[in-house]
Amino acid sequence: MRFMNDVDEKIDAHSYPATTEELVEAYGELELELADGTETFGDAIQRLGEQTFEDAEEVRLTAYSALSESAVGRVGYSDRDAPGLGENGHEQVSF
Repeated sequence: MRFMNDVDEKIDAHSYPATTEELVEAYGELELELADGTETFGDAIQRLGEQTFEDAEEVRLTAYSALSESAVGRVGYSDRDAPGLGENGHEQVSF
């Protein structure tokens, strides 16, 4: 994804296995440009606790899954998906 360009290059070149602590120390201050602001790579990856990563793809997927709600734009907005379990959804309108 475009917002991870600087991070992608660095984690691809990193030696593995690597821990969360090692990656945060090396690249934690790199900024991720999100839909509604920025956050650091370190803030994102630390949300899921200490882990050992076998390769860059594992780091990338972990970072994607740990991004804050600033990454999604309009929180809770969907005009396409059916409501999830436990959600009431939108009232249908007839035209």
